Amino acid sequence: MKPRSGSILYREHEIVGRSTHAIVKLGIVHVPEGRRIFTQMTVLENLMMGAFTLDDKKGIAEHLESIYELFPDLGEKRRQLGGELSGGQQQMLAIGRALMTNPELLILDEATEGLAPLIRKEIWAVIRDIKQAGIASIIVDKDVAALLSVCDRCLILAKGRVVFSGAASELAENPEIHRKHLGV
Repeated sequence: MKPRSGSILYREHEIVGRSTHAIVKLGIVHVPEGRRIFTQMTVLENLMMGAFTLDDKKGIAEHLESIYELFPDLGEKRRQLGGELSGGQQQMLAIGRALMTNPELLILDEATEGLAPLIRKEIWAVIRDIKQAGIASIIVDKDVAALLSVCDRCLILAKGRVVFSGAASELAENPEIHRKHLGV
């Protein structure tokens, strides 16, 4: 979407109006709500789509192996069509495809919505691993407890306006903000 006004800068580069390809080359990748994998392509083909901006063949192979370490199910099902995977496996594939770009900034939109509790737990563990790897992340999710367990800073938006901005610990310790803006 194009903003109605203003600009979006990333590392001093204006990204409004840039192609998706150019934004990915800058190091930003988005895992959309609803997964949006290529259902008629194999797991491996989906992951390789994430590597389209990478030039180093050895680096691509290393990235692929790291994805299979994060998500062993994907390694086992690498020749299976994406559309044949469970919802949780499809979400793992969407995250894996994004990580194949070697991002500096990962944007996750509702990464655990609609998934079984065990899969949700696995996804949040991977998000912690991503943080430990030093990849900056913006996470949009309704699971406040899980978010607070991985985030350093939090923003709450209400009707497009910032109503809270601060440390995750500050949000965790303020039940009034939870009640007023999060319905918790």
